[in-house]
Amino acid sequence: IPVTRIIQESLDDESSRLFWRWGINFVDMILRYSLVEMCDMKKFLLLLLLGISVHLNAQNIQGAWSGVLEVSGAKLRLVVNLASDGKCTLDSPDQGAKDIPAVLEYVSADSLSVAVPALGMNYAGRLKAGKIEGVFKQSTFVAPLVLSPGKTTLNRPQTPLPPFAYATEEVYFHNEKDHATLCGTLTYPVGFDKKNSQKVPVVLMVTGSGAQNRDEELFEHKPFAVLADYLAKNGIASLRYDDRGVGKSVGDVWNATTYNLSQDALAGVKYLKALGVFSRVGVLGHSEGGTIALMLAACSEAKVDFIVSLAGTAIRGTEVLAEQNYVALRMSGVSDNVARDYGKALRAVYDAKTKDASLQNADKALHAILSEIQVSLPDALEKNLLTILCASNPWLDYFSQYDPRKELPKVACPVMAINGQMDVQVLPASNLGALREFLPRHDKTLIKEYVGLNHLFQHAILGYVSEYAQIEETISEEVLRDVANWVNGL
Repeated sequence: IPVTRIIQESLDDESSRLFWRWGINFVDMILRYSLVEMCDMKKFLLLLLLGISVHLNAQNIQGAWSGVLEVSGAKLRLVVNLASDGKCTLDSPDQGAKDIPAVLEYVSADSLSVAVPALGMNYAGRLKAGKIEGVFKQSTFVAPLVLSPGKTTLNRPQTPLPPFAYATEEVYFHNEKDHATLCGTLTYPVGFDKKNSQKVPVVLMVTGSGAQNRDEELFEHKPFAVLADYLAKNGIASLRYDDRGVGKSVGDVWNATTYNLSQDALAGVKYLKALGVFSRVGVLGHSEGGTIALMLAACSEAKVDFIVSLAGTAIRGTEVLAEQNYVALRMSGVSDNVARDYGKALRAVYDAKTKDASLQNADKALHAILSEIQVSLPDALEKNLLTILCASNPWLDYFSQYDPRKELPKVACPVMAINGQMDVQVLPASNLGALREFLPRHDKTLIKEYVGLNHLFQHAILGYVSEYAQIEETISEEVLRDVANWVNGL
């Protein structure tokens, strides 16, 4: 994280800065969920986010060219976009990354060379029989890559398409304290008439970690758009909004913590209440958004009528990170003992950061921490801990120490809290367990674990993040139906 911030600060071009602001938050999201993923493919995925743009004449090889890169036995789809004005960008559909600026080093009628010099990444190819046959290089990694005309499209059958049977409008609301303005889509139920005295319930949708758009779009899945569409067809209104720094929303992204983002959501709740056309105002959040929903449920100022937590965390952040990293390490073949020791060390590192945010000698401090807890780790994992110890990240610092269990007893409204049984990012046993233990009893509260569903509530095979893009389903129909029935049954 410190290295990436240095690179960002060196970018002078405003468009590059805007791209970086999106990119670093995607990197943050990956780091938050798996700080120890170290295989070549995952390193490549993170590095691919970086880029610098130039302007050269693209001549005859124009348009989109797509191919599949094999990395450590896995397949990664890549798209090279060559615009008529000479600009070049890259897409990685399996990564959920689009329009990544790149350097077009050379182009002719039948050849091209694309690079990201700062990362030692290069692709050079020649047009043969309608395809570009070339070689992809990054550091010591070299692999053939054949590009064919056209973009790679991912099938997303649940994404709603116009014309819609319901009304929508774009709205703005403001978090005055943080000087943030949020823009979103207010969706009314089918047949809703403002002039009619009949009122309907409404949910404010809050996205997961990382700067995301109002649809919570990831790998071309648009879960919040799917949810809004389903709810509208079942008599429930919704407001989904772009996070700070995304779309038309503005505000401080770099220093925003979960608390700051909860204040954005609080502003949305107040906006919906002020409209005076809804019978009940609730919050529906996914992942970090689910945690924010729980925060607002415990907030006397919010006075929400209900909340829906979709895979929201309910235990201390250090425990969430330890569990995530344990799963990630075991998935990568690390032994159970080493994975557990790393989790123990990770907790100790974050505790040390809390006690002394400005450690003078991080290397010495790390060895003292490991010695005190009697843990010995492989060099790669020690380096990872050292990076965490040195990093300055307001979001992560807050998240690691925040414990929802302290706030849960204050919740007075009904709660629907659900997790997928195959969720490897927010583990259901510990998080749903905390909710069952600490939430006050309410006859309308529902806590449920869905068999066979992952963190996105897709039907999955293993639940791994790498499956998200491969699965065509955006969100389980059972979950959609249960959410709508629960809200309507209040």
